[in-house]
Amino acid sequence: MLLILDIAVFLWWRTQQRENAYDAQIQQAASAYGIAPELVKAIVWRESGFNPDARGSSGEYGLMQIQETAANEWAAAVKNSDFKPEHLLNPKTNLLAGTWYLGKWSKRAPHTDDPRPFALAAYNAGPTKAREWAKDTKSSTEFIERIDYPTTKDYILSVQKKTRYYRGSFN
Repeated sequence: MLLILDIAVFLWWRTQQRENAYDAQIQQAASAYGIAPELVKAIVWRESGFNPDARGSSGEYGLMQIQETAANEWAAAVKNSDFKPEHLLNPKTNLLAGTWYLGKWSKRAPHTDDPRPFALAAYNAGPTKAREWAKDTKSSTEFIERIDYPTTKDYILSVQKKTRYYRGSFN
C-alpha cells in the first residue's frame, strides 16, 4: 500500500514539474503580447502536453504546435530575418511566436464579449474557418454553437476549462 502511495506522489510531483517548467517563459510571452498567461499555458497543455520537442503530423513545432506559416508571419512582424522553422523547438521562440499569433486573432475577433473563442478557432482550424463560423453571429456563445468541427469545438471548450484551472497560478 505504501508503495502505491509513493508512486502516486511521485507521478503527481512529476506532472507538477512538467506543467510548471515553462511558467516564466509563458509569463514573458503573454506579457509581451497582452494575452493572459493562463490561456497560453492551457494551449501548451492541449497542444503538446508541455513537450518542447513535440512535432505535429501537419508540420507543427514545439510547445504551442506552431506551423511554419504562422511562425514566418511572427518573424516578419518582429523583423527576425534569421528565423528558421527549427527555431520553434526552442521554448522561448515557440511561446513568443504562438502567443503573437493568438494575439493577432484575438485583436481581429468580431465578438467584443469574449474574443478568445474566435482566436482559439483561428489558432486550431485556421482563420478562414473561424471567419466562416463568425459570420452573422452576435456573441462568442453563438459563435461556439455554430462551429461544425467537433474537434475544434472540443479544443475551444477544453482550453477554456483549463484556462480557468490555471487562473491564479500567475501573480
